[in-house]
Amino acid sequence: MDSMNGAGTLTGSGRSRYAHPLRRLVSIGVVATVAAMAASTLAAALAQAVGVDFEVPAGGETIPLAGFAVVTGFFSAVGVVIATAFLRWSARPAKRFVWTAGSLTAISLVPPLLAGTDAAATGALVALHLIAATVMIPTLTRSLRAQTD
Repeated sequence: MDSMNGAGTLTGSGRSRYAHPLRRLVSIGVVATVAAMAASTLAAALAQAVGVDFEVPAGGETIPLAGFAVVTGFFSAVGVVIATAFLRWSARPAKRFVWTAGSLTAISLVPPLLAGTDAAATGALVALHLIAATVMIPTLTRSLRAQTD
């Protein structure tokens, strides 16, 4: 017979009613990562549609839309790993995550400013960083707070 223990998990059958906090955070993080990838790629496509050229001055190549998705996905996944580490090893994971993610977002704004692209591309690249951060940081922060409350 199954019963509930004090932590809110179903015991007896070996299956838990609620996902482990780390698994839940990772699941939410994966969904947020996909949303951030879609949002940044859509924003890049809109920027290209209005005439923004994402040409890299050093190589003369244009950044493809898939490139925005891949880079956003990679760094969003890094954010999920950081959030998971804070959930596992920090007494205040949400607070630590906000400070860390905010700092890393600020640092991520430097390369577009130094890339040597025109003003429209620089502005669009900065906006793309902020769009991804706007999706990821609040979502992971809410999840961290829910896991620790």
